[in-house]
Amino acid sequence: MNGSEGRDATARYAAALNGLWEAAGRPPHRELARQGTAQRPPVKIAKSSWSDWINGRNVPSNSRVAGFVVELLTRRARHRDPGFVGAKPDWWGQMRRQALAERRADGGQGGRPPRARPSAPISASAPERCLVGVIPPVADCFQPRQVAVVLQDALEAAGGETVVLTQQPDGTRRSIGRGRVLSGMGGVGKTQLAADFARRAWEHGAVDVLVWVTAASTPAVIDAYAETAVRLALPGCDGSDQEADARGFLAWTRETDRSWLVVLDDLGDPDDLSGWWPPSDTAGGRVLATTRRRDAALWGHGRRVLDIDIYAAEEARSYLSDKLAALERTEPDAELDGLAADLGYLPLALAQAAAYLIDAGITCAEYRILLADQRRTLSDLAPDSLPDDHPRIVAAAWALSIDRANAARPQGLARPLLELLSVLDPNGIPQQILTAPAALALLNGSDHELVRDAVRLLHRFSLVTHNPAATDREIRIHQLIQRATRENNFAPSADPGAEALAALVRTAADALMEVWPENEHGRLAQTLRTNTAALERAHPSALWQNDQAHPVLFHSAISLGETGQAAAALAEWNRLYDSAREYLGPDHRDTLTSRGAVGRALGETGDVAGAIAVFEQLLPELVRVLGPDEPETLECRSNMAYWQGEAGDVAGAVAAYERLLPDLARVLGPDDFETLNSRSNLAYWRGLAGDAAGAVAAFEELLPDLTRALGSDHSLTLGVRNNAAQWRGETGDAAGAVAAYEALLPDVDRALGSDTAHALAMRNNMAKWRGLAGDTAGAIAAYEELLPDLVRVLGPDHPLTHTARNSMAHLRGEAGDAEGAVAAYQELLADRLRVLGPDHPSTLDTQSNLASWQGRSGDASGAAAAFEELLIDRLRLMDPDHPHVLHARGSLANWRGEAGDAAGALAVFEELLPDFVRVLGAVHPQTLVTRAYLARWRGEAGDPDGAVAAFDELLPELSRVLGPDHPSTLSAQAHRARWLAD
Repeated sequence: MNGSEGRDATARYAAALNGLWEAAGRPPHRELARQGTAQRPPVKIAKSSWSDWINGRNVPSNSRVAGFVVELLTRRARHRDPGFVGAKPDWWGQMRRQALAERRADGGQGGRPPRARPSAPISASAPERCLVGVIPPVADCFQPRQVAVVLQDALEAAGGETVVLTQQPDGTRRSIGRGRVLSGMGGVGKTQLAADFARRAWEHGAVDVLVWVTAASTPAVIDAYAETAVRLALPGCDGSDQEADARGFLAWTRETDRSWLVVLDDLGDPDDLSGWWPPSDTAGGRVLATTRRRDAALWGHGRRVLDIDIYAAEEARSYLSDKLAALERTEPDAELDGLAADLGYLPLALAQAAAYLIDAGITCAEYRILLADQRRTLSDLAPDSLPDDHPRIVAAAWALSIDRANAARPQGLARPLLELLSVLDPNGIPQQILTAPAALALLNGSDHELVRDAVRLLHRFSLVTHNPAATDREIRIHQLIQRATRENNFAPSADPGAEALAALVRTAADALMEVWPENEHGRLAQTLRTNTAALERAHPSALWQNDQAHPVLFHSAISLGETGQAAAALAEWNRLYDSAREYLGPDHRDTLTSRGAVGRALGETGDVAGAIAVFEQLLPELVRVLGPDEPETLECRSNMAYWQGEAGDVAGAVAAYERLLPDLARVLGPDDFETLNSRSNLAYWRGLAGDAAGAVAAFEELLPDLTRALGSDHSLTLGVRNNAAQWRGETGDAAGAVAAYEALLPDVDRALGSDTAHALAMRNNMAKWRGLAGDTAGAIAAYEELLPDLVRVLGPDHPLTHTARNSMAHLRGEAGDAEGAVAAYQELLADRLRVLGPDHPSTLDTQSNLASWQGRSGDASGAAAAFEELLIDRLRLMDPDHPHVLHARGSLANWRGEAGDAAGALAVFEELLPDFVRVLGAVHPQTLVTRAYLARWRGEAGDPDGAVAAFDELLPELSRVLGPDHPSTLSAQAHRARWLAD
């Protein structure tokens, strides 16, 4: 079905606005609002209105506001791309009027369109179609081939199957008409065939959405899918959580009725696509992959493998003839056939030879003489790269081309530039790497202009493909050319060639570091990560020489983690740790550092026990190797204390920070950031240990020191103000917490920005305390305003977004909609299971909340059963004394009592109270709450006098520890009054 059919005008308007916003560089709302305020008269753009427009819930009702937004975004888009062509103003006006008419027809104020968000359009100029990635440009004199017809038939007749273009395991030919695999070694033109099919499908309008992915690694595939999800404006996909966005795109491919094509080019390892293959059973979707692999994993699951062979003799002759004819040159067919045979009919080698013939102005016969001579002197490529005689053939052809290019202007630059390119990612090299200071020094002090000319020279000789429009991936080079360049210019094992190659890899790594951006979510950072991996493939030990790990290795792993791909980051840190042990030894500083990074990554994936185990093993090694006062040792102690607290040993975390602080102050100084941050951590864990008032006092004592040492606008200073407000609320002063947040938020917005994680977290906290202060309606309104911003800035699966949804569900229940709370928790639980897995602490917390509201909605027996299952999981994953385990035991007992077993509930609480006292202490808030439950169920079990006596003993403690107005104190007073009346 055509993309516009079945769409309402509001959705089409939002789709076009999304595309225009994307083309304009996605300026944040605050920038649009600032520009609007500067107009005379001012144009007001409310954040909630902007969210409605961009998400397809509404359109601007004011024509001046609508015109200003479109004009501003169009102007920005043209500044970024002078060739940008947007929709005409008349189109915007017509579509807005249609949308308003739809709303009136649906009942005016309440008539939002049924679609919460547009499902596909990308840009204002072509709102119904989307092209992500860069289709490689058509090769000069691209030769139509019979195998292209086979490919076309296979895709059209596949009925939803995935078609994989690969190579056969030997050099023999087979009939492509009968085989299921279009076979071919590297250089036979798999990518060009895929590009030809994709280009024709796009240009002829056969697909609405086309995604070209260089599938060299799992993160590369995830990044491409995620970009597509954002471009399609899929619900909840905004670029802040790449893995979640990528899964959103795959879900869309299963459900959409639009036509789409995904091309997975140069798949290196089929395992990289485990869980990431697009579906093969959709009517409108097609998947095309190219690879040199022949793994069994490529077969089945709706995938059909086709072999690609080298040129047929007539195809090779036709290619050479067309290439020469373009410059009005002819050669005898016999010479063309002879040259094609000499080059083994390999398309890539034919391209090299034709470029040389044209540039040198020699005949085929003369070139064949040169080729024969070169073949006797050049080293072979690896046997598994090319079969039979192809290694010497291709290496000889390339050597002639390189020599010729190096002699052309800019003279002497082609060879060193090709050498630099030979160690980078063949599927995409940012041109700015070549003009980084380290690269320019390698290239004989060249300047930007000379480097650009040299790149074009290599392009002219078909040694590279240069596409300036492919931002951040402007240069592609065939991996066989890379390997030939390395092996012909650097000895793989003997000096000085091996060291020269290692030095080249390190120089390239320096260049990567010099251009690495601050934004780790963009395409450039992703491309630099794949180029880092390419450097290690080119010379596995080069980045581990000079007795240290090159900084680019650790930076790339950190970058991966900051994109939200926690599991991938953990795998990368484990790999780096293994490499560090191999190259540097177990006691090297970089080895120990990477081991600590493994511990942090484990914790981030939810394996808290694993994180603690790593740091417990690492700390004595750091003390032995570096000493007790080195920064790495102190950092390890801090990490261990933090994860100890996260594991439930709050008292242990407090004790650890109390031991750490004097050492930090002595070694680093009292005003060092790490010292001040550890004071903040100590106050936080003291609060969790039950001393909320002490936590407030510690934070307030810390604030003047932070302001003096770091400044009032430093993120740590503002964070401590947040923590002081949080713990003020925990003391029972919810109104005071709200007031503190109201004073804090303007300072955070001014200093850090309103769209930062810090600002959003504090808005979340203020909304929470507003609800606890009794303003349930105000808290719900605050969360309704906050959640769209969280999804837009951090993504739908960010932990803070989930936390806000958790609070919103609770507030819904407190407002009287217990069934709505249950439904909201069920939705949240499904998302946390998908994102975090069943054993993550946050998943278990959501199960606990769901069970509680299940009981509060009237299903006490169901709540008891749910807590019984949860307790089993808690005990499987945690120590029996973990506070979460104790809480699950208490909740199970409480809901069994609510289901009618008051005596059983009383018995469990009598067993549970001593455990709370032993683990948390007699005056911890949770211990006091447990005493309240014990007193209540004593009354329910038939002992009202005992209940009153217990409450009489408990209430002074509650008032002293929590305050007389704390909800737990008030609840205990109400229960006492009830049992006293009975």
